[in-house]
Amino acid sequence: MHRAELADFLRRRREAIRPAEAGIADGPRRRTTGLRREEVAMLAGMSVDYVVRLEQGRSSQPSTQLLGALARALRLSDDERDHLFHLAGHRPAPGDGVARLARAGLMRMLDLLGDTPALVLSDLGEVLAQNRTSLLLMGDLTRFTGDRRFVTYRWFTDPAARAVQPGEEQEQHARRLVADLRAAAGRRSGDPAVAGLIDRLQVASADFRRLWAEHEVAVRRADRKTLLHPRVGPIVLDCETLVTPDQHQQLLVLSPADERSRERLELLRVLGVQEFAADVSSGP
Repeated sequence: MHRAELADFLRRRREAIRPAEAGIADGPRRRTTGLRREEVAMLAGMSVDYVVRLEQGRSSQPSTQLLGALARALRLSDDERDHLFHLAGHRPAPGDGVARLARAGLMRMLDLLGDTPALVLSDLGEVLAQNRTSLLLMGDLTRFTGDRRFVTYRWFTDPAARAVQPGEEQEQHARRLVADLRAAAGRRSGDPAVAGLIDRLQVASADFRRLWAEHEVAVRRADRKTLLHPRVGPIVLDCETLVTPDQHQQLLVLSPADERSRERLELLRVLGVQEFAADVSSGP
């Protein structure tokens, strides 16, 4: 473990990233151009004290799980992520053929969308980046590892993933996910990352096997769904999906479909701002 180099790398990456790139509002009273340590800790799901010790070269060796969380919080590229692992004395995880970094143009779109929830996903359904409002609405969807990184895998293997939508909408949503994965498999014929994901899904879920056998194909572009939020209640969202020319990444934009949903989304933003301010003020 190269403590001094690791500390310098983390500090410089934190100072280089703009708050908006991490989905954090850049207020007029902000004194630094980069992220605060408290914000990195919040995004990575670790204590502020540990972030401080890492940047001061006083920490114990971080686990691969913590390094992965830091890489996501700091929006590191694949090369930067590998370098982070090497500095911490770990071997980087092997590549799996899946894009892990949102394209710069899509990140700028996240910034421009402001208070409108938006996400960047790979063509296999891994969430690569979220803006602040999306985090408040759905939580951090970039935190998952292994096959659980993929939206479709979580939907068919984790009941909690389905519980966020009303029962009467779940069959239609499941069909959209499978049809979109079928389209991605067609575009990436022969890709072992895609074939492996599909094989594991068929082993894990009878429901997936049933829908996969129907051979429906469709790229998700526009639909409407209801999200059952535990704090503000149901929010009806219109979902627009914009794809890059090579169709390897998607920008998913979620807008409230009616006035009640708009009011609930606004309440969620207010609650989130208040809680973040309270978290920061209670720090060291």
